[in-house]
Amino acid sequence: MRSMFVAAALAFSIGAPVAAQDEAGFQNFLTQVRAEALAQGVSARTLDSVLPTLTFNSRVVELDRSQPGGNPAAPPSAIPAFAPYRIKHVDNARISRGRAKYQALRPMLSRVEAQTGVPESIMVAIWGHETNYGSYTGDFDLPRSLASLAYDGRRRDLFTQELIDTFKMIDRGIPRDKLKGSWAGATGYPQFLPSVYLRLARDGDGDGKADIWTSDADALASIANYFVNAGWRPGRPWGVPVSVPPYLDRTAIEGKITSPRCPRVHDRHSRWMTVAEWRSRGVVQTGGQPLRDTELVTLLEPDGPGETAYLLTGNYRVILDYNCSNFYALSVGLLADAVAQTS
Repeated sequence: MRSMFVAAALAFSIGAPVAAQDEAGFQNFLTQVRAEALAQGVSARTLDSVLPTLTFNSRVVELDRSQPGGNPAAPPSAIPAFAPYRIKHVDNARISRGRAKYQALRPMLSRVEAQTGVPESIMVAIWGHETNYGSYTGDFDLPRSLASLAYDGRRRDLFTQELIDTFKMIDRGIPRDKLKGSWAGATGYPQFLPSVYLRLARDGDGDGKADIWTSDADALASIANYFVNAGWRPGRPWGVPVSVPPYLDRTAIEGKITSPRCPRVHDRHSRWMTVAEWRSRGVVQTGGQPLRDTELVTLLEPDGPGETAYLLTGNYRVILDYNCSNFYALSVGLLADAVAQTS
């Protein structure tokens, strides 16, 4: 029993100074951030009101390191099947709620689609995937989370700038208590990072503010603006389901270009070919909007040969720009298709 007390006392005597040292290092780091923020035009008033309230949050660092790629020494994990993900993320409840939102907001959605070319159903599907139509947007304090992630150093430049951009949002009049979100700094109905908010958030209801936390119109207009900025092409679907013949030579259709961003996601796509070329190889469209013979598309078989595959247009890459995951992008497209089927 005595040895247990000694061990506990020793652990406390070692752990307490380490924690204090970590907090001291964190506060020193914030001093550097202050200087950089001032140089970027952030007001001293904002910095004086926010910086003294920040403490190191080890939890967000743990969450960051547990993400795929968060531990460079970890071996790459096998890619799971898409079907279970689809069942969970394109479920009846999410479809029903999406259809209700779609119908309730049609006048505003149709206006935004007319202005941007981004389909109403795509805006709603992003909203549904990111925050279940605004029902949960995260409760982490953004400045504290971003400051902790920046201090940790794994992606210091990224998170330091996002922290400074959060200060800029406060300078623009965004109340500190609205700046809640995911542990990684995404906020509001669309889950924008602060830098994205500053560039692309839009006023959709005409009140002079871009309130992506409580205004459906602002959130959806901001999502549409993101897609326009990322290169969405009006009048084209994101992709269509197809059946692939068992004799297709997959070595002959392998992609030859390595993507500089999330290459593991793009490596699963074939090379670009026209719809007519795919048809000549026995690939048959089984649903969705008809594609032009000259449309350039890639093939993705998320569950492998013999299962439903997809021919994907350039608009699919725009969804990947929002979140670089094939499972995410496919689910957004499928949810959008289901939401639009309101009859």
